[in-house]
Amino acid sequence: QVQLVESGGGLVQAGGSLTLSCAASEHIWDRFMMGWFRRPPGKEREFVAVIGWSSGRTYYGDSVKGRFTASRDSAKNTMYLQMNDLKPEDTAVYYCASAASGDGYYFPSSYNRWGQGTQVTVSS
Repeated sequence: QVQLVESGGGLVQAGGSLTLSCAASEHIWDRFMMGWFRRPPGKEREFVAVIGWSSGRTYYGDSVKGRFTASRDSAKNTMYLQMNDLKPEDTAVYYCASAASGDGYYFPSSYNRWGQGTQVTVSS
């Protein structure tokens, strides 16, 4: 069973930066794209970013455009999320996920593997 493991979360002041990592325990043969989602306290899970695993093409949620950057290192089987200019409203549990197709990247239901999540807390 392939596992996705997020790391890099923590507590940071507003305006600061964090880099999240998502490492797969083994090669994922049916991976077309990988995404980042987050669940703010008391809210539903929301789309943050997605990256095509072969193409490297990225798309972002409106609230993080210009501040967050998704990337991947195929050799390390790892995806990253560089988060800059963090705001208190970025506080959430962040999850990575993989999907076997490119359809509906915005929707959690399009992804078939999920990590356990990592907490990011941004203080004001």
